Amino acid sequence: MSQQIATRIFAVKTTGGQEKTVAKFVGDRLEKRKQEGKIPQVWSILVLEAQKSYVFFEAPNAQAVSDSISGFKHVKGMVPGYIQFSDIEKFLVEKSMITDINVNDIIEIIAGPFKGMRAKINRVEPQRNEVTVILLDAPYQLPVTVEVGSIKIVSRAVSSNSVSSPSTAPATSGGLQP
Repeated sequence: MSQQIATRIFAVKTTGGQEKTVAKFVGDRLEKRKQEGKIPQVWSILVLEAQKSYVFFEAPNAQAVSDSISGFKHVKGMVPGYIQFSDIEKFLVEKSMITDINVNDIIEIIAGPFKGMRAKINRVEPQRNEVTVILLDAPYQLPVTVEVGSIKIVSRAVSSNSVSSPSTAPATSGGLQP
């Protein structure tokens, strides 16, 4: 009969910008303990780009996390309680940006040889995760195909549903008034 231990996720507050440093130091400490023949009680360490100043630890209890983080300079302390996996799951699954892109959106290219240039989306290719754009900064229309990961949306295209209706202001006659 195998006994399974329920794991929980614990959050640790760190100095801003030092999340990866704390994770590396704790990982090194756990690896050293493992080499000494001790079984580490922390099974995983997670640093989320979207959650600044926090490092997440998967462990059976808070004491295991507390022991692994003790003595580190950039650790501010543990957050009381544990975190539900559903609370951080949305940060783990990367949503493709291709679903948010439409033809005629204005974008800025943030990587590659055209970095810093603005362009208008001409065609979206979801299967290839690419868009074909027309460079706005070029003196002539130059279509370029770029990956979705190397663009940033600057402004959205005006949808056909939001076209303004003719003005309902009262008409004035162009003639002279008596």
